[in-house]
Amino acid sequence: MPERYGSWKTVYERFRRWSADGTWDRLLGHVQQHSDAIGEVDWSIVCVDSTIVRAHQHAAGARKGGSGRVRRPAGPAAG
Repeated sequence: MPERYGSWKTVYERFRRWSADGTWDRLLGHVQQHSDAIGEVDWSIVCVDSTIVRAHQHAAGARKGGSGRVRRPAGPAAG
């Protein structure tokens, strides 16, 4: 990281603080509004398809405390 930004810890703490207080969300909103106002945003290509957005395993109802491993029955491997 360039020295002009200060120590990595200072940068990290600022990033974390700005994430928590909504600064990044406000900056993004402002940039999007400005870009849209001057015609730089093509909304026809902006899309979020929820069929490909993956949820964390716990969001899907997985039990807490599991190992996260899939258990397969013992036996000869198919193949």
